[in-house]
Amino acid sequence: QVQLVESGGGLVQAGESLRLSCAASGRTFSTYAMGWFRQAPGKEREFVAAISWAGANTYYKDSVKGRFTISRDNAKKMVYLQMNSLKPEDTAVYYCAAADASSVLVRTATAEVWGQGTLVTVSS
Repeated sequence: QVQLVESGGGLVQAGESLRLSCAASGRTFSTYAMGWFRQAPGKEREFVAAISWAGANTYYKDSVKGRFTISRDNAKKMVYLQMNSLKPEDTAVYYCAAADASSVLVRTATAEVWGQGTLVTVSS
């Protein structure tokens, strides 16, 4: 089973960019579908973006389409979330998640493995 460690969070102003990274350990990383989720204070964890095991298919929450881009590098066992034009409502703890390659990782219940999360704060 993979283990996931996120990095790249921080404090930015509205309109700025951040890139989150998720480092995976384990030899079977390329057999997992990957995703990013987020949880704002007092709210449930929600889907943000997902990518298929080979990177051919990507999925996004409507509110981040055109601003966020998910990508993966199977050789490096990395998943990235490039976040542009950040808004205060993007403030949350962002989690990397993994699921079986046959999954479309757009629901929290589908995830099999979670990282510990990285905090993104966007000031207005």
